[in-house]
Amino acid sequence: MKFKSQDKQNQLIENITVNHIVVGVDIAQEAHVARAVNFRGVALGNPLEFSNDEDGFKSLDNGFATC
Repeated sequence: MKFKSQDKQNQLIENITVNHIVVGVDIAQEAHVARAVNFRGVALGNPLEFSNDEDGFKSLDNGFATC
């Protein structure tokens, strides 16, 4: 069965439960900013700025490990 892309996106959103954290990332050339929200869209913690290199992505991983 084929789904339109919007239908597929809606299906994915409906699968988000209380056990999920959604992380959005604003990308840029040198530094990015990430923000985590719970299943209701409530922001968790502060935005996390990280650099566009291996160390930056490691800090992103470590920064959200406690959420």
